[in-house]
Amino acid sequence: MAKTKNKEQDNKKAVIGFGVIVREFKRDKVAMASFIIFVLLIAAIFIVSLFLDTEKAMQVSILNRYASPGTKHFILGADEAGREILWQLIIGARNSITIGFSVTIISSMIGLIVGTISGYYGGRVDNGIMRVVDFVSILPRLLFIIAFLQIVPKYSIFAFILIMSAFSWTSYTRLYRSKALSESALEYIKAAKTLGASDFRIMTRELVPNMSSVIIVNLVLAFAGNIGLETGLSYLGFGLPSSTPSLGTLISYASNSDVIKNKIWVWLPASLLILVLMLCINYIGQALQRASDSKQRLG
Repeated sequence: MAKTKNKEQDNKKAVIGFGVIVREFKRDKVAMASFIIFVLLIAAIFIVSLFLDTEKAMQVSILNRYASPGTKHFILGADEAGREILWQLIIGARNSITIGFSVTIISSMIGLIVGTISGYYGGRVDNGIMRVVDFVSILPRLLFIIAFLQIVPKYSIFAFILIMSAFSWTSYTRLYRSKALSESALEYIKAAKTLGASDFRIMTRELVPNMSSVIIVNLVLAFAGNIGLETGLSYLGFGLPSSTPSLGTLISYASNSDVIKNKIWVWLPASLLILVLMLCINYIGQALQRASDSKQRLG
């Protein structure tokens, strides 16, 4: 009976805490508008991309080189190779979002596991783990990602995600470790230890749920950063293969003054889409952070 009551109380607290976050988030009209726009964009991109063939969209048609929007059945015009910009934009956005989301989830999971263990146990375990984290952190991440991408022959989106994730988890580890350290010193953790709960149970049932607000906010903001990283690498020519569309690849078409001034349909749609996505994600992340702070103030 006592255990059932405790579970019911924990569930009520979780519902109340989540309700505070939802209530505070709804009060932010900009964040709500950003959330709606973001969901509609994501839904449109992924639904339409299901009906598109990447190979067909990337077929070269020299006769349609730089076709203007609305001419020759090109909705947003064509690039230097005569390929429809709209299809590349949709497929490229899907690829960039998939990579950004995957890298965020994988890196955050590694960082959460390592950071929670480090912060919970402290002492020698913490020192040993953090020395490894320090070593990986001092490595020039961008240069190492580029180097590994050049070493791997004919890499795919999956390989690209793994390489980016391998050098992106340390910042998450530091954040989650600091939160775990502060939470581990609180009374509810000491009480769980006194009652004989296992370390695994304490970390998964007590510690991590109380870090949820930090985790959610960090995931949202890191998502935007990883999309930006993938876009930047593709823009520089070190991202996805040329046969695979990306938002960064579309922007990189603006390689000379003639394209920048006279053929803006080649690069402008991708630039605007990235801008809208980044703004929406950042507004959502900031609203969640404020909502999380409100939850902390209200206990």
